[in-house]
Amino acid sequence: MSRSAHPAGPRHADVLPEGHYSAPPTDLNALDPKVWARTVERRADGVLTVGGVGVDRLADTHGTPAYILDESDFRARCRAWRQAFGDDADVFYAGKAFLSRAVVRWLREEGLNLDVCSGGELATALAAGMPASAIAFHGNNKSAAEIRRAVEAGVGRIVVDSYEEIDRVAAAARELGVRQPVLVRVTVGVEAHTHEFIATAHEDQKFGLALAGGTALEGVRRVLAAEDGLELLGVHSHIGSQIFDLAGFEVSARRVVQLMGTVRDEFGVTLPEIDLGGGLGIAYTAGDAPLEPADIATTLRDIVERECAAAGLAVPRLSVEPGRAIIGPSAFTLYEVGTVKPLEGLRTYVSVDGGMSDNIRTALYDAEYSVALASRTSDALPMLVRVVGKHCESGDIVVRDAYLPADLAPGDLIAVAATGAYCRSMASNYNHVPRPPVVAVTGGEDRVIVRRETEEDLLRLDVG
Repeated sequence: MSRSAHPAGPRHADVLPEGHYSAPPTDLNALDPKVWARTVERRADGVLTVGGVGVDRLADTHGTPAYILDESDFRARCRAWRQAFGDDADVFYAGKAFLSRAVVRWLREEGLNLDVCSGGELATALAAGMPASAIAFHGNNKSAAEIRRAVEAGVGRIVVDSYEEIDRVAAAARELGVRQPVLVRVTVGVEAHTHEFIATAHEDQKFGLALAGGTALEGVRRVLAAEDGLELLGVHSHIGSQIFDLAGFEVSARRVVQLMGTVRDEFGVTLPEIDLGGGLGIAYTAGDAPLEPADIATTLRDIVERECAAAGLAVPRLSVEPGRAIIGPSAFTLYEVGTVKPLEGLRTYVSVDGGMSDNIRTALYDAEYSVALASRTSDALPMLVRVVGKHCESGDIVVRDAYLPADLAPGDLIAVAATGAYCRSMASNYNHVPRPPVVAVTGGEDRVIVRRETEEDLLRLDVG
């Protein structure tokens, strides 16, 4: 069935199963501005548009599935974070959310720094012309080769994560005859209220040096002892992801500032910088309430200033690392419906031409998403659906529970909102399915910034 062909009226309206489900929306054609990128609208004929370009044209030109990135939305979010924190603070975009050479160029043009956490991300940053001095290098197990490349390139800071890494960075810096600026990542014992697998600041996890037992203070001592190769800029803390409540940052900042006070008292060193990480949440569904960058900046500044005043410390330069909060809402994934399978008394399974290979977050984190019919409007009754992929895996779920019109049919286009963060970064070739392209749209023009993989790409790596 073609995209334009569909039944004239409702084909099936689900009897909702027992359980806890939100009431169906009063208007299935409405788009929640919290969830969708700024320029996403619905045309008079019902087709979604982004940057003035209809998804029907995007599907015909680039195929489906495809990640559709609203460039003007991304740039606007960069500017909002930059303006909120001002010139006396640093905003590092967390490249792990999504990185490409085009994104690096946009970051440079909008005045943001860049945080990378692998040799590949570093290579992308340097290839796209990001000044090395504006790059921070993260990771809990950087290889000797990655460290050497970072030091040789002159990255502005390396966030050291272990005693071994302190030694490795110091050795590389001495060999190259430089002093490498570093931050010590501190595990502060604060667990953000979020999914277990993305809460990163409690002690029982792989990141950082714990405050408990003096491990972090010993890390600081070792960095200071290696002063011929290392320059200690300050301390770093990251408490989790998809955070809506800043209370965790208050506890984290208090403990980090207390550590800085101990460093001053024991070593006579006043550390000039504090990095509170990222993890700020976005709206995946109407029930999510993300904070505005200006409110985040004001709150974090107030917290740091208050804690420093209590500790008798000068206020250090503040850094933050938004990733998802910038790129997440800026993109959606465009799919074509392949099958529609009603299960009476349960729900309707809607299969699309992608799945867990382009969005593993639902399977991995029980992530929730919003989905909309993208190729037309409908006056049909709402039906409870589960959007699933094409992979041979029962856990291949894109949207676990949502409402779509009951006349949904094969060939329709649907769009899953807020997939800019981590979906392409974590994409795979499961079942030998090539990864989708990333298509940037702005001002009525669309262009591929990461091309679609092909079967030839897959076979090129298979040396037989």
